[in-house]
Amino acid sequence: MSAAPRFRPTLLLLAALSPCSAGALQVRVLVVSGPQVTVRVPLPAPDRGAGLGGGPLGAPAPLPSAAWIVGVTPDGSRLTLNGQDAGNVALYLPPAPGSVVEISSRTYRGGVQLRVQDGGVQAINVLDVEDYLRSVVPAEMPTSWPAAALGAQAVIARTYVAARVNPAAPYDTCATERCQVYPGVRAETPPSDAAVAATRGQVVAYGGQPASTYFSSDSGGYTASSAEVWGQALPYLPAQSDPFSAGSPRARWRLEVGAAKVAEVAARYRVQVGALRGVAITRLSPSGRPLEITLSGAAGTGRIDGANAGGFVRSLGAAGTRVTLDASALPAGGPLVVEGSGAGHGVGLSQYGALGLARQGYSHLHVLGFYYPGTSLSVLSGGPVGRPALLAGTDLPHPDRSVLARAGHDLMGGVQ
Repeated sequence: MSAAPRFRPTLLLLAALSPCSAGALQVRVLVVSGPQVTVRVPLPAPDRGAGLGGGPLGAPAPLPSAAWIVGVTPDGSRLTLNGQDAGNVALYLPPAPGSVVEISSRTYRGGVQLRVQDGGVQAINVLDVEDYLRSVVPAEMPTSWPAAALGAQAVIARTYVAARVNPAAPYDTCATERCQVYPGVRAETPPSDAAVAATRGQVVAYGGQPASTYFSSDSGGYTASSAEVWGQALPYLPAQSDPFSAGSPRARWRLEVGAAKVAEVAARYRVQVGALRGVAITRLSPSGRPLEITLSGAAGTGRIDGANAGGFVRSLGAAGTRVTLDASALPAGGPLVVEGSGAGHGVGLSQYGALGLARQGYSHLHVLGFYYPGTSLSVLSGGPVGRPALLAGTDLPHPDRSVLARAGHDLMGGVQ
């Protein structure tokens, strides 16, 4: 079905997205969801004639643009454009080389799909994976860091989204911390652009598939296994010593939590013991993180175990879960003292560890080989139906173990 004549030059109405062409992997990122969305796209530049100037001092004048307010019909079944029924559940402006689109006042590369969802509008940015990474990498890691660290971040970000491409789903990933932070064009910088270009197409693979490239800010000196954090054991996400994660702003930290807050958080985990008298770690994981926390109080004793133990610690406000607990002040009405090292869940790559490795002169391949042991580096290619395909890869190198023993003493101070 075609759109009304006034919309035909810019927007096409589709029931679903077309498949990606082979050799070019496109990703679909949910960037906005709400009752209505404003979309602005540049119009073709008019022919101004030879010798005509543009903006001030001869600079090219900004291209004219067209804007639409996209909403839904009163019955919530179809989209509207500037208040008029568009006659369909989806609108699609396909990406083109160099194209940009403004969605709710933010500029993104590529095109946009708009669709009805739960009586509102979802705006999904559709773009080449490499253009997507140009925004993600600087949003996830400081671009003042060495090229090897930025390159490693680019590869794991590419791997993360490649593993989530699913043509059967309405979109592949989101733009928030729940997925990967994606702010659009405004986040792009020359150093991160260079890291994306230098690693073009590279992904971490295991068993012929994109690996689960989890990462956190700082492992606290010891990475956590996927089994202890999420209950799923992956051989390339083990608990292991990480001497390169040193000198970060969260290398050592301290938190005081009042008894009322501790009790409130414990109740979320179905542990209620009355007036608190003690909180102790009674079982540790191989990485030194709590696997069981015992709370005692006037009404008895309760335990929080498994992955919930780490969740309890994070819910108290702790930056990470590699902690010690001091409850000696609780009986007198004092706080629970939480002292820890590191930030985040600790699984997979530590960003400050990547910084440490890069400062030691290691390449982004060594960074990846250290944090995802047993994996390989493969090259990503768009599949014929939009799914990523991996070309044959090579095993990732691992830093010299003899260097690891002294790395903690050789590292420079952290970056704020």
